[in-house]
Amino acid sequence: MNAYRYVDPGPTPPASSAATAKVMRRTKRRDTRPELRLRKALHRRGLRFLVDAAPRGGNRRRRVDVLIRGPRIAVFVDGCFWHSCPEHGTLPKSNREWWARKLAGVVRRDRDTDAELTKAGWLVVRVWEHEDPDTAADRIVHLVRARTRPRR
Repeated sequence: MNAYRYVDPGPTPPASSAATAKVMRRTKRRDTRPELRLRKALHRRGLRFLVDAAPRGGNRRRRVDVLIRGPRIAVFVDGCFWHSCPEHGTLPKSNREWWARKLAGVVRRDRDTDAELTKAGWLVVRVWEHEDPDTAADRIVHLVRARTRPRR
């Protein structure tokens, strides 16, 4: 049984400044450089997929960066800052409490999405933006093959 329980962090606090609000508005939701590099590497390996799609059985408001429908694999390309990478994640010096709440909410939402998709039969793969796209693509191809082998 999964011991994880999602706790809604409540409404997102407003941005701490006009400059912060501008940065947040300009942050791309899709087609980021790491995402494009991974998609290109997957395509070179012959995989076909949907981009920025909502999987069946999942929350329609939460979109998957790369969705491979046949083997039911949902790939997320997570930015080190926004998703609190244990290796490269940082917390801004100014307004630390606000940013800590904001980023903790993103991580909680990620774990909730993982649990929801797993329950619906999807294999969730998370790739950090700093990962080599070819290495990540090889890992995903291996998972696709493992999930599409004919059963005897």
